Amino acid sequence: MVKQLIPLNPVSNQNVRVGLGGQNVQLRIDTKLNIGTFIDVYLAGEPVILGMQCRNNVPMIQLAYLGFRGDLTFYDMQGNSDPFFTGFGSRYILVWDSEAKLQ
Repeated sequence: MVKQLIPLNPVSNQNVRVGLGGQNVQLRIDTKLNIGTFIDVYLAGEPVILGMQCRNNVPMIQLAYLGFRGDLTFYDMQGNSDPFFTGFGSRYILVWDSEAKLQ
């Protein structure tokens, strides 16, 4: 099993390109104040998920037919709150799990 920490900066809107198990992945993370944090995931330039609200300890991909291997999950390292940009890289971490069980 491989788990990979995806580095995030504590800024409200960011684009991250990362290799995850041989997959070329781009993440767009946006914060909408008073609403929450949202993520778009692209695999080799093609959308996998768009506009998904990020929740603590809730896998984001979940469905195998989307073509993405593994899953992405935010974790709150200090409690049980949904991720917010001011804590990216410290309180809130984003992890890719290569062997997540997808439906």
